[in-house]
Amino acid sequence: MTEILHALPATSQPLDEATWWRQAAVYQIYPRSFYDANADGLGDIKGITTKVPYLTELGVDAVWLSPFYPSELADGGYDVADYRNVDPRLGTLADFDQMTAALHAAGIKLIVDIVPNHSSDQHAWFQEALAADKGSTARARYIFRDGQGVNGELPPSDWVSVFGGPAWTQVDDGQWYLHLFASEQPDFNWDNREIRDDFLKTLRFWSDRGVDGFRIDVAHALMKDLSEPLPSQAQILELEKLNNGTNPLWDRDDVHEIYAEWRALFNEYNPPRTAVAEAWVDQSRRARYASTEGLGQAFNFDLLMADFDAESFASIVTKNLAESAATGASSTWVFSNHDVVRHATRYGLPNLPDPEKTQDGKDWILAGGAEMELNRELGLRRARAATLFMLALPGSAYLYQGEELGLHEVADIPDADRQDPAFFRNTGIEKGRDGCRVPLPWTSSETSFGFSNSQPHLPQPSWFAQHAVSVQDSHEGSTLNLYRDALALRRSLQTSEELSWISNTNPDVLHFHRPNGWRVLTNFGTTAVELPEGTVALSSVPLEDRMLPADATAWLV
Repeated sequence: MTEILHALPATSQPLDEATWWRQAAVYQIYPRSFYDANADGLGDIKGITTKVPYLTELGVDAVWLSPFYPSELADGGYDVADYRNVDPRLGTLADFDQMTAALHAAGIKLIVDIVPNHSSDQHAWFQEALAADKGSTARARYIFRDGQGVNGELPPSDWVSVFGGPAWTQVDDGQWYLHLFASEQPDFNWDNREIRDDFLKTLRFWSDRGVDGFRIDVAHALMKDLSEPLPSQAQILELEKLNNGTNPLWDRDDVHEIYAEWRALFNEYNPPRTAVAEAWVDQSRRARYASTEGLGQAFNFDLLMADFDAESFASIVTKNLAESAATGASSTWVFSNHDVVRHATRYGLPNLPDPEKTQDGKDWILAGGAEMELNRELGLRRARAATLFMLALPGSAYLYQGEELGLHEVADIPDADRQDPAFFRNTGIEKGRDGCRVPLPWTSSETSFGFSNSQPHLPQPSWFAQHAVSVQDSHEGSTLNLYRDALALRRSLQTSEELSWISNTNPDVLHFHRPNGWRVLTNFGTTAVELPEGTVALSSVPLEDRMLPADATAWLV
């Protein structure tokens, strides 16, 4: 007899058009690296439309589109010059409308990235601010300050940008502007009503065009307390540890006033538009972003940052599902995205000195990503097992383009080809995020592996050939077909948000039960274990004699 250790009540809301997002499988597309339809080496909107049949066969419920707006690409499109248009290198608004229609015709929802903390320095408002006088209305849209020192020659504070270097840049008349990220990304002043009204206009613009939801970039950074005297960088780092909403730059309580306004706008639509916050905050602070009065969901990066370890996975899942049950929010799960080393690589890395950076992958990337140091087979095996575990959890699953192909990180990009500002501002410390943004391989032998008829904007390695869609498409055991099978089964089995842990005597094995008789076992250990009774519906590796090997997951029905 199995013992139920933990159970969550089923959601009180039916899984209908209004709540589709609660258990959706969402596929993130980085547009410039997905598919190039006009042969210029850069992925585009028409390229996405062309590949809607691929997305349909994959079985995803929604697409999340990373920024496609006009941009100078100082940060991969997250430096937006015009929030209500399409980058002409990627297409037109008409192309966007055609893509939206094609996705909707296929039953796929559309989520787009919104970048509200900062604009591009090429945005019309920032260019106006540069030409305006100190204290002007134009400068009040951003965060300008006089400097320190005898003649204001020193920045207002010693704050460091996320991408390295000072967080303040001086302009011609001597004032300084704040940028928590790259200098080409000046921060908006969200105390300014004009900023709030303009973003409401932007959200309505895309909602009226049929967008179903929004992913909010750096959702925890909008509101800032810049009362004098400004705290030092060391003081800010100490305040981050408190997790009480008092940090002057991050996760302030008053940011939720903004999202309450956004929620009111979203609820004007039928069905209501949804949103998910990228908020790197303590778990105790996450629920407010995901509340029904706020954005509705917030990314949970806990599994992404965890070791491939049974105890860690169990603890993270239990805590997050308990929080969801208590708050009514929907859980989110993710292993890879455009900002982190792909999980097939993270799980195959050697033991490095710093455990935190081992899972992050940065130590290995910085060291040059030597092929001999990466156990590709182990990494992919664990990635397949982890993904099958994750896809069986209650809540929504976020997938990143290329993980369904079992792609590893591209570590050995020549410095001359790199694009990420994190690399240029932290040379010798970070290699940046380009390795997970390399264009996808669609075929094994064509130019650019079928991505484009031209040279791609980031170089593709020769080993991409064996991961191409054309190679995996008809191969029964391929990672691509594992994802297809898992997503199809998930859609038929995922009828509620219940989960029950089932006890067992092996601490390296996690076993849980879902409705419809759906049971999931993952073996994190080094030796095979016998499966309980039940029909094996799917497994991350081939099984023999009802034995679940190490680093493997099986679904039973």
